[in-house]
Amino acid sequence: MQQLYKKILEDVKPELEKAYKFFESEVQKSRTSHASPSLVEDIEVSCFGSVFPIKQLGAISCPKSNQIVIQPWDKSYMEPIEKAISQSGLGMSAVVDKDVIRLNLPLLTEEYREAMARALSEKAEQARKTIRHWRETAWENLQEGFKAKTVTEDEKFRGKDELQKVVDQYGEKIKELIEKQKADII
Repeated sequence: MQQLYKKILEDVKPELEKAYKFFESEVQKSRTSHASPSLVEDIEVSCFGSVFPIKQLGAISCPKSNQIVIQPWDKSYMEPIEKAISQSGLGMSAVVDKDVIRLNLPLLTEEYREAMARALSEKAEQARKTIRHWRETAWENLQEGFKAKTVTEDEKFRGKDELQKVVDQYGEKIKELIEKQKADII
């Protein structure tokens, strides 16, 4: 029979992974000195009474390091995509060029780079906060198991140590990702 403290740890690991994956996807959406489809692919576009992310309405490519090209699969998507981009708050202006939409990214100012670095730090702190929440939840479950006598005292502290190791691993992954992204921005 599996020990309860191991089950508690196994139950919390997917939650920690989800928190990290969400943070990773948020980081990929942040602007660096290079254009990336992830900057625009999830922008929501209203057309035909529904809302779709851009990635479902056309092909996205980056022919140059400061340019994103969106080629809608249907010309009727052009205007709604252009409108969604202008309202996205990314500071990019869309230029319609025949059957494609070109987005030229402006040069990053020092002020913008610092703001992006601060925003990344805030997102990292949110991810850490979520991970701490799951650590606390698992610890509470271990303590409840100890009170109910389904977890021994040794297992409780072994579980706490193993839980902290896993939390530390995710903290390190967040730190590495944020350092890499900040280096790309600066």
